[in-house]
Amino acid sequence: MAAGHRGRLLLGVLVSAAAVVSGALLPPRGAEAAAEKVPLALYYETLCPYCSRFIVNHLAGIFEDGIVDAVDLRLVPYGNAHVVGANNTISCQHGSEECFLNTVEACAIDAWPDLRVHFRFIYCVEDLVVDGKQREWESCFGKLNLDPKPVTDCYKGERGHQLSLKYGRQTDALQPPHKYVPWVVVDGQPLYEDYENFEAYICKAYKGHPPKVCDGLARPPTPTVLEVAEAGNRVSYYDSGDIRLKPNEDNHAKMKKVVPDDDD
Repeated sequence: MAAGHRGRLLLGVLVSAAAVVSGALLPPRGAEAAAEKVPLALYYETLCPYCSRFIVNHLAGIFEDGIVDAVDLRLVPYGNAHVVGANNTISCQHGSEECFLNTVEACAIDAWPDLRVHFRFIYCVEDLVVDGKQREWESCFGKLNLDPKPVTDCYKGERGHQLSLKYGRQTDALQPPHKYVPWVVVDGQPLYEDYENFEAYICKAYKGHPPKVCDGLARPPTPTVLEVAEAGNRVSYYDSGDIRLKPNEDNHAKMKKVVPDDDD
């Protein structure tokens, strides 16, 4: 009887130990959900008209249709810039104003790591760019009730320059190298000029239960087809200089703007 009691005690200890070990080896539910998210990266520059329009009219839509829950979005504000000289000066495709705003948005990402916070700020700035009012960018602090100090301290100090250099290294390390902006990468695959169709690629790559919006999206083409596609009119090429819009593309009033939800 005593032996049987000891046996039951030993079995109980073993079961408990196995449960502890199993719990230690298995990732928590939150980690599983995070691991299922599809990497989505946007390499862009702040004054590229196609980048601004993509952010305002397309990328912001992920906060409305539920795709945001399926992706790990990373914004890289550098684009077609390059470093010149021994002192690591950055030269930007659309001039010093673009370099400045690239740094401002880099500082915003650094100051507010929460995607929903820094994206709303970047959306606000890029919406002003679309309207040709980018010099009013500081109004976004008040509109969103954000403290300007962390961003101001960042871009006025060395931190901002170092962030821009970091994003430059990330952009230069792309394989294949970027050819133009916006340069959208989903799950490691560049979308080339099919970037506006980015949600279809996310739905294809996502291993979890797909968001409802995926039901109505066509299956995207293969990477080979994407790479050989002819150039269109929706990108700013590397070292191509300023890009001018067609007259019928320059009417902001005709464009639908999607505002990300502020549900924090």
